Parts: sequence; C-alpha cells; structure tokens
Amino acid sequence: MPQLSDALYPTAWLPERVLQFGTGVLLRGLPDYFIDKANKQGIFNGTIVVVKSTGGTTNEFTAQNSRYTLAVRGIENGQDISEDTVITAISRVISAQTQWREVLNVAKNPALQVIISNTTEVGLTYVEESIFQSPPASFPAKLTAFLYERFKDVGGSRNRGLVVIPTELVTDNGLKLREMVEALAKYNELGRLFMKWLKFHVRFCNSLVDRIVPGRPDANTLATMQTQLGYTDALLTVAEPYRLWAIEGDERVRDILSFAQTDPGVIIEEDITFYRERKLRLLNGVHTFTVPMAYLLGIETVYEANHNPATSAFIRRLMQEEVLPTVPDIGLPGMDAAAISTFADEVLERWRNPHIEHLLLNITLEHTAKMQSRNVKTLQRYYRKFNAVPPLMALGMAGYLQFMRAMRVEEGQYLGEIETKAGMITYPIHDVQAAYFYDRWQAVNPADETSVRALVLAVLADEQRWQANLTALPGFADAVATCLSQLLTIGPAATLARYMQPRP
Repeated sequence: MPQLSDALYPTAWLPERVLQFGTGVLLRGLPDYFIDKANKQGIFNGTIVVVKSTGGTTNEFTAQNSRYTLAVRGIENGQDISEDTVITAISRVISAQTQWREVLNVAKNPALQVIISNTTEVGLTYVEESIFQSPPASFPAKLTAFLYERFKDVGGSRNRGLVVIPTELVTDNGLKLREMVEALAKYNELGRLFMKWLKFHVRFCNSLVDRIVPGRPDANTLATMQTQLGYTDALLTVAEPYRLWAIEGDERVRDILSFAQTDPGVIIEEDITFYRERKLRLLNGVHTFTVPMAYLLGIETVYEANHNPATSAFIRRLMQEEVLPTVPDIGLPGMDAAAISTFADEVLERWRNPHIEHLLLNITLEHTAKMQSRNVKTLQRYYRKFNAVPPLMALGMAGYLQFMRAMRVEEGQYLGEIETKAGMITYPIHDVQAAYFYDRWQAVNPADETSVRALVLAVLADEQRWQANLTALPGFADAVATCLSQLLTIGPAATLARYMQPRP
C-alpha cells in the first residue's frame, strides 16, 4: 500500500497563520481538526507550523508531508459514528532542539496570528532562565523568546499582535502563561516597549479542551483500518465524536479565530468558567481519583474500567455522590444543575465507547500535578458543603498513593509493581514527583499501620505538593490511611468491595 502523503492528498498553498507548540494527539485531534475543517470550507484559510519541543525526530511528519488521518469512532446522538478525515492543516513540523533559529524566523511572518500550545500541566511551570539560549529549556521561556523576536521585527505594531491560546489543563491557563512571560521579560530585561506591546497587542486566552484522543490504535486494529483506507499512516489518530474547545475571548478574538464558526464544538465566550469546572471536576478529576485503583486491579483501559462491575460502580458513585454536588451551578440558561448532571451522564457514556482504547497508564502521566489541579478544590468544596469525609475520594487518594510506590529504580526510571492473575507486572511511574514518593515509601512497612499512617500524614500535609494542607480537612488523613493500609494488606479487590457495600 502507498504511504499517506501530499501526493495522495494535495492541497492548495495557504499562509502559515498558526504556530503550535506540541505534536501530541490531543492537538492533532482537536484544534488542528477544527482548523482543517474550516480550511476545507474556505473560511480560515491558514495552516499550522508545529514546534516539537521535546527530543526525538520529526521524521514521521516529514515522511507524510505532515498529513495524517483522524479516525472518529463512537456514538453521537444515538448514532454510530465512523468517519475518516485526512488532516492537511499542518504545513511543517520543526524541532526546537535542532532548528531553534528556524522557529524564531516564523515570528517574522506577517500572516501569523495565533499561537497554540499543549505541553501538559507540568509544561506551564515558571523557570527563571535566559531566553537567549538555543533553545530555552522551558515552554514559557521559548514562548517569550518567540514573542520578543516578533516584537523586534514589527516594532510594536498593533496589526502584528497575536492571540495566544494554551490548552494545558490548568485553571486560568492563559492568565498564568501571561504572568510567566511577563516575569521572564523582566528577568531578561527586555525593556519597557516590549512590555507595552505585550500588554496591549498580545492576547492570552484561557481555554479548555475536551475530547478523548487515545491516538494510535493497537497493531491489529491499525492494520484493518489501513487496509480499508488503502494506505499506510504512521500518524493515524483515533478520537471520539465528542469535541469541545472553549476559549475566553472578545469580538476581536472571534474575528481572528474564524474557524470557530464551522463547528459547534468551538465556543468563544468572555467567561468559560462553567465549561472548565464541569469538565475539570467531572471528567478529569474523576479519572484522576479512579484510574490508579483500576490499574492496581490489573485493568488496562478506560473501556474495561467502565465495564468491570466493581470499578464501574466505584467510578459512577464517586462521580454522582461526591464530585457532582461540588461543581458550581452558574445559574444561567444552559449553565445550571441540569446541564451539569447531563454532562456527567454523557461522560459516563463516552467512557463506555467500545471504539476507543484509552490506556489507563497514559492517564497517569504527571498524576501528582493532576491530583492537585483537579481535585484539591473539589475536596475543599465537599467539606464546605457536607462537613464530612468523602469516603470514595479518600479511597481514590489511597489508590494513587499506592500507585506511586516505586519498588525499584532502573536507569533513572521509577518502577512500580502490581500482582495480577497473569503474574507480577512492572509499570513505569511517569511523574516528576516519583523520587519524592520513592524516598518516603522507604520508611513504610506495609504490615505496620503506624508507618502507613505516618506516610499519609507527611504527604497530605505537604503544602508545596498540594498548595494546601490536606490534613486540615477533618478525618480525611485518617480515612486515607485506613484505605491505604487495607490496600496493602488485603489487596485492591477486597478493599474496593468493602467500600462498594451499600451505605446505611
């Protein structure tokens, strides 16, 4: 079979209007999809220059002229959806590590209007560093260097301003990214005129993305899909039908992001709090509380977790009984308690999509940062509303702590272990806090409840980790310690069964 390429799917030349930091499947399955759809309707008429910030090569993109297939599979409005679209919106992919000067040259393009990013929650971290490195280490520093290059070329022109839209799952991601860029500008002494141009002509928009995009399917499914398509595609990306990109912006932003008019999944409003809260708490937060427990039971995918009787009950009850009551009701038409409840039902249905193989282990990437950003506020709201321990959240926190227990370190990689029917399985802990937890677990004797409790108290009281002292929540540390002791002594299955007993 031929390889997917520009020769198979040629398109007319379009100016590069978007710079994108990140090559991940979420960006390919959501923002890039919307832009491609608009281009094909003759509306946005602009392509995307993608910057690969991490190591590795861009060979897969180069070989296919940055084309890839987006395979949408699932249920939408009761209909079985199976759609394959060749995305042609990416013009080229540049490596920040080896082509930094070429990245900076994009700043001189007068057609450029938009910058998008997705560098995970950890990517939105302030690092005080020189922006004149080649390249700077952190994403905020890379962005500052790029914006400064733009400023030097345009001389502070309003007409050459930009709209910056981070899609990292961090509350107020646009505002936080702006603060980091401004701090880096001051540290690097970029000058008053640059600060003025940044303030008035670069718009940082908070945004929220919501689409399950597991990416590349397993080998057998991929082979079947490629046979049906008639070509091979090393970048083939699977996504669910549901899609949402909510962006905070005014009419100027709406004019620049003209692709929004082609799909109801793009929402541009001056306040996206409602969309962010319901998604962050109900979808992301529930995932963060429940995925470690499901993985400890030997379950590998979201689909399996939501069809296993024990874990599906855990997920459903945690969402409906403990998380759902904490989501703010904005009280506007379409933004009320009924809409929140409907969204929760939709999330549970989306997780049962048989066409999506969403690996639980992938969801655990930087799980500590996710637990802090998604669930600490949910815990605090629960206490304010009920003044009681949420038992299933406590169980979810205990499952997370056990998941973070590395049994050994090999070549700098922290490795955990779970016992399954097939035997002992080793798994990687991809979390910048892995060393922190490894050190603390060394003092724990799983059979000694006192040492387990000491671990829980030390971790939950760590304000640097959580930006709050979680031991201040009455009874929560005790509940987590009890859960963790049970997980370590009687095992995940028996522990979960105890907590799934009907409540009196």
